[in-house]
Amino acid sequence: MANFVKVAEVADLPPGQGMVVEPEGTPIALFNVEGEFRAIGNSCIHRGGPLGEGTVEEGKVTCPWHAWRFDLATGASELDPSAKVPVYSVEVRDGAVYVDVTAGG
Repeated sequence: MANFVKVAEVADLPPGQGMVVEPEGTPIALFNVEGEFRAIGNSCIHRGGPLGEGTVEEGKVTCPWHAWRFDLATGASELDPSAKVPVYSVEVRDGAVYVDVTAGG
């Protein structure tokens, strides 16, 4: 069963930006991709870099530590598509962003 938790207001995250949220203690990287919100696990599978601090381009985030790139829709690594970070469902309701903390992992 889905468990959507409010993590931010839409106004908190401008397009092209990311942030780290921790609903129920789970570190999640939340991104605004041209008005569409995406959420993935915050820890890079390469060396644990903070993906929420990475740069976003063309629907992908680049880890700030070693430049691994991940697709924000699938969580797949650009280097090895079978290597993935968790992906979380996101809903926007009444100007607020909610993440399903039961998914993704």
